[in-house]
Amino acid sequence: MKFFVINSFRLMVYIVYPAFIIYAGATGYINGELIAERTSVEFLRQPIAAGAFGLFLGWVMATLVAGLIVTLLDIRDDVNDLLKIAEEQEDA
Repeated sequence: MKFFVINSFRLMVYIVYPAFIIYAGATGYINGELIAERTSVEFLRQPIAAGAFGLFLGWVMATLVAGLIVTLLDIRDDVNDLLKIAEEQEDA
């Protein structure tokens, strides 16, 4: 299980985390005008500001998702360890 947790985290950090941030920045850059119209935030009409705002929001969301995934994987690993301990005590 440790192998799965470590490699999942590596995949997430090296590929998914930066890709998610870049995707959010590009989406903000491309759709800044539309976002500005719907939210009435005028500084998002400038593509660079909208892209920077998208990068920031992408970083926040990617960090929250990464933290959630790592937490869930850690809980699963701990439960598997507790099950092994319980089986060992049951056999004794």
